[in-house]
Amino acid sequence: MDSLTQIVLGASVAAAIVPAAHRRAALAAGAVLGTLPDLDGIPIALITDDPVLRMTLHRGLTHSLLVLPLIAAAIWWLFKRFGKGRVAASPVRWFWAIALALITHPLLDAFTVYGTQLWWPLKPPPAMWSSVFIIDPLYTLWLLIGVLVAAFAGPRLIAGRLIAAGLVLSTAYLGWSLVAKGLVEREADRALVAMGLGDAPRFSVPMPGNTVLWRVVAMTDEGYVEGFRSLAVDRGPMRFAAYPSDIDALRENAGLPAVQRLAWFNHGFMGATVVNNTLQLSDLRMGNEPDYFFRFDVAQRAGDGWQSIPPVQAPMARDIAETWNATWARIWEQPASGGADNGAGNARH
Repeated sequence: MDSLTQIVLGASVAAAIVPAAHRRAALAAGAVLGTLPDLDGIPIALITDDPVLRMTLHRGLTHSLLVLPLIAAAIWWLFKRFGKGRVAASPVRWFWAIALALITHPLLDAFTVYGTQLWWPLKPPPAMWSSVFIIDPLYTLWLLIGVLVAAFAGPRLIAGRLIAAGLVLSTAYLGWSLVAKGLVEREADRALVAMGLGDAPRFSVPMPGNTVLWRVVAMTDEGYVEGFRSLAVDRGPMRFAAYPSDIDALRENAGLPAVQRLAWFNHGFMGATVVNNTLQLSDLRMGNEPDYFFRFDVAQRAGDGWQSIPPVQAPMARDIAETWNATWARIWEQPASGGADNGAGNARH
């Protein structure tokens, strides 16, 4: 999730656990702890300029449920041993405030589609529950209200109540997102079975900033299909459009380290195109046809074969403001029967 969301989540969790007299200090500590896991981008940027490694190392070590409890215990011990202050005065509550402010960060990240390596250094594919977009105001708003009130009200009862209410409402919104995802996937399954793609690997993800309009992608032998579903207005069978992928080029380069790492990270939801004799791979989870946030050039033709090249990330030609406008319009308007349904895909330069 975005930095603001992680800040107010960490602050809310810590402030909800500590004694009321410690609430303002917990807001500050929780905000820092909620941000801490995402600071992994700094050392990653220092050790490599490979865009594939930068993408796939992020949300690794500092997001691991096997590592963060150890970090939390070390932070707690240092403050208890040398701080002689609030942590020493209420050690049990502060231990859980520190631990949960850290651990809730990767758990929330796992609700997005990017992928979070919850069990690093073990190597299962990153968790991607993909029920909320990376920025969703309806999740963040309730936490933000509670944190702002608590910053002014401090130990007063209203602060504790609004912090608790923010956590309850934001968690309920996550629950709704899973319900919405289930409703969309039920319709997608029906449509894909009718298309002969009942066993095709697939994923669903909400479009930017909402949990009403969803995108579903399923892999095929020739490429993939993409469809959209608005829970507000869409009726009847879900419609999918088919897009080709250069399956042969992808197969011929499957042994390249960059290709293997991307396939592990994105669960194989990857499109392949050859542009000017260069193999370009697109992460199909983020963006939609024909623009994707993560596209990498990984190989070039060399005679009758292919030669690995240092990965290069291609720019994304998309106007974010127009994308949001198109998303909002599609939420409330179902395309006419027989018309093209490209979700927010018409919001491009």
